[in-house]
Amino acid sequence: MMQADTHEKTGFLLINLGTPDSTDVADVRRYLGEFLMDPFVLSAPTLIRALIVYGFILPFRPHKSAEAYASIWTEAGSPLLTGSQNLAREVAAELQAPVALSMRYGQPSIKSGIDELAAQGVAHVVVVPLYAQHADSTVSTSLHAVEKALPKSMRHSILPPFYGAAEHSQAWGELIKRNLPDHWDHLLLSYHGLPEQHLRKADPTKSHCLQQDDCCNTPSPAHSTCYRHQVFATSANIAAHVGLTEDQYSVSFQSRLGPLPWLSPYTDQVLEALPDQGVKHLVVASPAFVVDNLETLEEIGMQGRETFLNAGGETFNLVPCLNSDPLWVRGLADLCRARCGLEKSAASPRTP
Repeated sequence: MMQADTHEKTGFLLINLGTPDSTDVADVRRYLGEFLMDPFVLSAPTLIRALIVYGFILPFRPHKSAEAYASIWTEAGSPLLTGSQNLAREVAAELQAPVALSMRYGQPSIKSGIDELAAQGVAHVVVVPLYAQHADSTVSTSLHAVEKALPKSMRHSILPPFYGAAEHSQAWGELIKRNLPDHWDHLLLSYHGLPEQHLRKADPTKSHCLQQDDCCNTPSPAHSTCYRHQVFATSANIAAHVGLTEDQYSVSFQSRLGPLPWLSPYTDQVLEALPDQGVKHLVVASPAFVVDNLETLEEIGMQGRETFLNAGGETFNLVPCLNSDPLWVRGLADLCRARCGLEKSAASPRTP
């Protein structure tokens, strides 16, 4: 059993975003309500947020979202949930330590994950948000929920976003190389989008993100919480591992919602434009996610494929997420070990 020290038992709490309990409209509505009423997601005063969510979104969107979820649901249930459960089991076997899985929204809840670890005698919880890049709507809200649910008898530490970790870029790089067809023109790295105001709000300097020329490449303390900078850094690291030149790949942002400006370019518009730019054979990967979900399987794998092919593209290849890829399992376990000051496994990936 792995221990951070000789006096306390250490366990790991893996946190992913969440999923509805089923594809029923009522379950989808309940899930979307919990998600959208989070001030870290929709940063408006409570009454205005409630008016937007309950007056303009929930009366309509759950029906469409339920159809989308139904298109990817498996006999085992939600791909995000089952994939995250598989990852948690594999990481637990690699670490030989208690590992629990929680979802920020829906089930299993963060409280249930903490209770599961407490029942195993864990006194020190290493919180592992399953996001390579920082965003308030993913990382910050998860940590806030942990702090509310954690009993005073347990202490916790946090695995920070791992966008710069060789374990992450090498796992993605190897996965992409295995999934490249014999003939391809371009690799599109599509990341979950964010409203631009989220970047400005997360900027500790309040004067850098989206306010300075070439802000993502200009050194700044803001980069520690800048999703856009970390997306570009992730992409460069993956491209370097695959051996790509700058013209062989590009970055886009998906899943925008509402009238506010979001990070661009938008994935749907890029997919429509690429064939006219000579890209007929496209490969797409989504390194904002570690487990396949609605955004990868339906938004990109179905809607995105249709958009690209209807615009004149000829072949569309979607790279799966890392899921429980053995290289990623070892890599994530090593990141957890490093957070506890322990040595990496002998078979772990190394920086070239």
